[in-house]
Amino acid sequence: MTDGARSVRDELTSLKIDRRTPPPRRRRIPPFVWAVAVALIALGAALAYRLTLGAPLVVRVVYAERGESAAGAPAAVGVVLTGSGYVVTGERYISIGVRVPGRIDAYLVDESDSVKKDQPLVQLDRRDYVAALARVRASLELARANAELAEIELKRIRALAAQHVAAQSALDVKESQRRVARAQVEQAEAALREAEVALDYTTLRAPRDGVILAKFKEVGEIAVPGGFAGAGDLIRMADLTDLRAEVDVNEVDLAHVALGQRAEVTPDSFPESHYAARVVKLYPQVNRQKGTLKVEVRLLERDEKLRPDSSVRVAFLAPDAAPSAAGAPAAAVITAPRAAVQNGRVWIVTDGKLREQPVELGGERGDSVVVRAGLLGGEMLVVSAEGELTTGRRVEVASD
Repeated sequence: MTDGARSVRDELTSLKIDRRTPPPRRRRIPPFVWAVAVALIALGAALAYRLTLGAPLVVRVVYAERGESAAGAPAAVGVVLTGSGYVVTGERYISIGVRVPGRIDAYLVDESDSVKKDQPLVQLDRRDYVAALARVRASLELARANAELAEIELKRIRALAAQHVAAQSALDVKESQRRVARAQVEQAEAALREAEVALDYTTLRAPRDGVILAKFKEVGEIAVPGGFAGAGDLIRMADLTDLRAEVDVNEVDLAHVALGQRAEVTPDSFPESHYAARVVKLYPQVNRQKGTLKVEVRLLERDEKLRPDSSVRVAFLAPDAAPSAAGAPAAAVITAPRAAVQNGRVWIVTDGKLREQPVELGGERGDSVVVRAGLLGGEMLVVSAEGELTTGRRVEVASD
């Protein structure tokens, strides 16, 4: 066999698969590697759950409060109706304006000053009125002198008429002249009184005790009476000894309001302050456009926080229970912020988890509601949350 044929056979033989040779063994992964991988996957899944569905729900909370009412007082006083209104005075505001025109010479008081009745407040320029008064007095003196002369002439003509020296017609003329002179005296006296009043009007005085609220014009300006409403007003004052709160009550709620009813007034600017009040006036006519009736409550206590025209919230009170017997222990009163109660239920945070609790309500106290049953006081109540509230869900209380 030639060398060429042998080389071809050798090449074919090298390409032939030898089935007697065992295949190479596959390398196995050690068991501990599998265990580590499974642990890492589980840890990642747990972490992802905690960061999403399993993360604590952030909530904001308030606390149910437990108080006591004095023995012999109603166990709980609830709010049957609330409304927003304004502080007014019993006599409303007193705007003091000019009765005669004149230039403002001086203000004798300032805002916030307490004044007494008849105390001078504003001084107008008096010179024109002093001159007018002097002119009227001179006219009165002239009229009186003419009246005296007419009286003398009448007496003289009567004597002549008695002696049949003077005619009856001359006597009649003198009697008429005397009557005219007397009328001129009365006319001058009336003008004098008018001039004295006009001079007195140049000094504006307080019509009653009160406090100065505002000044409307400046010294040197001309003040005139009449014109547009309030055009001649120089000062506004009020009697702050009789402060009231005025509120519009919807006519469908009028059954909850009565004369003499107790109320509580809370200024919007000082929500932590509460003032006892009582209903003193129900206006006789309902506002047909708004469907409301104006109601006034008199404040039984007051301080510098209460200012006329300031906005307030009025709560009309009614007892929730009969008065306790004399000497009986004080009754517990549980209250919860209104924002924490939804459809007669509250969410309570206990040991970092949520629990839903039904409650029985008994009325209102300002921004809170009286809870007759369902709470003991001191519970942590949810008012808002950054997700859905579910029973048993873990929560985290917001720090703000």
